[in-house]
Amino acid sequence: MKTKAIGSFFVLFAIAAGVFTMTPAAFADHPEVTIVPAEGSASPGCEETEEGCYIPKVATVDVGGVVVFSNTDSAAHTWTAGSLADGPTGEFDTGLLMVDNSFEWKAETVGEIPYFCMVHPWMVGVIIVQEAGAADHGDDNGMMHSDGDATATGMLSDGTMVSIWTSEPTAGEMMEISIEFADSEHVNHDIMVTQNGNEVLSDEGAHHHDGTGMHKTAPLDSSDPVDIKITFQGFGVDEKTGPIGEEVVFSNVVPEFGTIAMMILAVAIISIVAVTAKSRVVPRF
Repeated sequence: MKTKAIGSFFVLFAIAAGVFTMTPAAFADHPEVTIVPAEGSASPGCEETEEGCYIPKVATVDVGGVVVFSNTDSAAHTWTAGSLADGPTGEFDTGLLMVDNSFEWKAETVGEIPYFCMVHPWMVGVIIVQEAGAADHGDDNGMMHSDGDATATGMLSDGTMVSIWTSEPTAGEMMEISIEFADSEHVNHDIMVTQNGNEVLSDEGAHHHDGTGMHKTAPLDSSDPVDIKITFQGFGVDEKTGPIGEEVVFSNVVPEFGTIAMMILAVAIISIVAVTAKSRVVPRF
């Protein structure tokens, strides 16, 4: 009887562990987001603050969702996709939006879209367009962050820590890669991702206002690990500083022990306990 009790205890424990690991990571829907200018952003200075010149300075919206650009400031502004260095890219442009007016834009393509004010070029922001129900990458202020331990971490020669968080590589699906340059702003870099020697992502001239950003590969051919090479291109918007040209390389990247592996372990524990109880390998006391 005690053997059965012990076996039952471990079965219940394994089932509980399985249920726990089935709890999904943070997922959030972002069907609509409103972006407003920081008060007084018509004068330089907001770019030096934590909240930035557009609030939120990194906004997340689902594909098919709506972004509302609302001018609550005392001066006219534009919300123009692109950057001062490269010019408008065409995804959206509010034109000169007067005080107390608003403009709506429907997000239709997954990706990261930087934007700026053509009248006040120190005003910059980023919109992250994601699949509905994708893992959340923003807090209540729309700030990019990655929860949990990094998949891999490296360092530039100036001491800047470079960390990445990745989704599981899955055949036929895009792999999501979040990157963070610790305690940094206006980071410029290139990123190349290969799988079994085949290029699945090449993004040159990426710019992350607050040092964090997200990239997605093309659909992968297999579930094999990937290699990620990040080439640092400097801190700054106009004049670039830092160890420009340095590379941080992450090889055979695959997230550590995830939910699926935990479920497999839970099932294995249940099977072992069941067999043990039946064969009476556990001593009877």
